[in-house]
Amino acid sequence: MTGVLPSQSIEKMLKTGEISVTEPVIEGQVQPASLDLRLGHIAYRVRASFLSGQGRSVQERLAEFEMHRIDLTDGAVLEKGCVYVVPLMESLALPNGIQAVANAKSSTGRLDLLTRTITDGGTEFDRVAAGYTGPLYAEICPRSFSVLVRPGMRLNQIRFRQGQSILTDTDLSALHEQSTLVDGEAVIDDGLGFSVDLKPKNGTLVGYRAKPHTGVIDLDNIGHYPPAEYWEELHSSDGKIILDPGAFYILVSQEAVHIPPDYAAEMAPFLAMVGEFRVHYAGFFDPGFGHAAVGGTGSRGVLEVRCHEAPFVLEHGQVVGRLVYERMSEVPDQIYGAGISSNYQGQGLKLSKHFKSV
Repeated sequence: MTGVLPSQSIEKMLKTGEISVTEPVIEGQVQPASLDLRLGHIAYRVRASFLSGQGRSVQERLAEFEMHRIDLTDGAVLEKGCVYVVPLMESLALPNGIQAVANAKSSTGRLDLLTRTITDGGTEFDRVAAGYTGPLYAEICPRSFSVLVRPGMRLNQIRFRQGQSILTDTDLSALHEQSTLVDGEAVIDDGLGFSVDLKPKNGTLVGYRAKPHTGVIDLDNIGHYPPAEYWEELHSSDGKIILDPGAFYILVSQEAVHIPPDYAAEMAPFLAMVGEFRVHYAGFFDPGFGHAAVGGTGSRGVLEVRCHEAPFVLEHGQVVGRLVYERMSEVPDQIYGAGISSNYQGQGLKLSKHFKSV
């Protein structure tokens, strides 16, 4: 069957050995349309980010770039601005017809924690070729905050797909007519466009900017950290903000989006030509995100934004990204927001789960 593989198919892959694990799978690791990947026990501090390249293994390249090794068993700090490679507890033996794509989890992106998956023979980040057999590694570069990590922590996730499952704009328009994917007008151009909200209905708070000199964040601490120690509030009274080069922002989409249970979506950056910024991390949206039957009334997308070379004026309603929808091969046994831990169902402007609610 063509499409993104659902939770029940991932469970079968774990049983057949197409996905192997060094430690037993934990509750919640299998998501509606993805598998969370877990950090192993060793982190390699490396001189620079790298891809293994055709015919070469990650271990070979580590011999070139490794500076030192860190035992994560009792917890260790990954420092802001440094690059680390961590072998993951999961490895793959994919059939020829199954490929995979990985991505940072929502909370990882909201901490500006650049996390990408690399493989043996890989020529792209976060892409796993059909039929790949071998280990998986996470490349981690904390950008705004140093973080304390331990083995088993889940910073990224992986999806599996068979065949071509991405909807054309024609298919996407038809699905919107049928299921109302977004409140308001649907801007469909190589995916479903979404814009930034800088004119909130209540108050003037439009986002947050990461502070430059903060303490360490222990990723096991949920609802623990006071936001004011790590974030500066951004307010706007005229629907505009100026992005500073190198700064990291949490903003929110103007549109509330909806992912029907038989579809999944991925957030992709908009064209670079529209400005000196990008929506920094492309994120997965699970089947059922914002779906009314599981408690959603549409959910707005949280935007992780980084400005590049020059200050840039971002204005209310400016299109900043797009959602690329894909068909599921079948409806998942579990749906986002229905009986599983779903931190961001019905969300608005929201920091990662590590911070106290404001």
